[in-house]
Amino acid sequence: RNELMEAENLVMIQCVGCRQEDRDYCARVCCSHAVKNALKLKEMNPKMNIYILFRDMRTYGFREDAYREAADKDVKFIRYEPEDPPQVETATSEEGKEVIQVTVPDYVLGHKLVLDADILSLAAAVIPAADSTEVASLFKAPLGSDGFFKEAHVKLRPVEFGTEGVYLCGTAHYPKHISEVVNQANGAAGRALTLLKHDQVTVSGSVCVVDDKKCIGCGACITACTYEAIQMQETRQGKKALVNPVLCKGDGLCNAKCPTGAISLKHFTDQEIVSQIDTIATEEGVDQELDMAVG
Repeated sequence: RNELMEAENLVMIQCVGCRQEDRDYCARVCCSHAVKNALKLKEMNPKMNIYILFRDMRTYGFREDAYREAADKDVKFIRYEPEDPPQVETATSEEGKEVIQVTVPDYVLGHKLVLDADILSLAAAVIPAADSTEVASLFKAPLGSDGFFKEAHVKLRPVEFGTEGVYLCGTAHYPKHISEVVNQANGAAGRALTLLKHDQVTVSGSVCVVDDKKCIGCGACITACTYEAIQMQETRQGKKALVNPVLCKGDGLCNAKCPTGAISLKHFTDQEIVSQIDTIATEEGVDQELDMAVG
């Protein structure tokens, strides 16, 4: 605290370690926290020079008011491009004091600015937990390309996974503010209650089954299943696919991909579907003959 009170110049650099090739998402909370901290520091030490170096100031919602307030209180916002980021090095000021020298291009003035900072604050990226992959494999919960957990459907099932009884909220899903975490947690708790209020859980009868005589153990069905409901088991005839009816959602993807037709969906077998098509085709043929006769 004493160091903050005595500091004359403070520089904050946003988007450190995010919005780049290996981590292309926005951490979302950094800009708002930087502005909030700048206002608090100005309250503690009004004479402090505060510089916020940013790519895009993403203080969305009512947080925009805090951004405007910070600008009114002489917090200086300097925009930089990812191709020409700020350069940081240690240096000695004109007074002979050790400082952190930050060089950043100013596109308004048209030249580079050199800032002698007493304190440098880096807004580092929010990254997924180290054990996310392990947790995902345990609960059969999918991960997105950025390493965060991915919901079943962004609009229709925003706090659910394909696996029943497992729900999603907080920064495990994506970086977000506390208010957003609480709202999502309320939604996840509500979905959990709809499951817990029942003494028994009834699953759909439309699940896939395997004909061991036709199965050749190629594993094509396993690659097609998005719910990890199919596993290979050793039998006397070799490896055969086995469907877990609790995890199976009956989407029929494995049925469509099986090269030998060994997997079928209960109540929607190939024979039943073909019979329905034949019946419809026959009825259409009769209708056409009647139309021709009437015409």
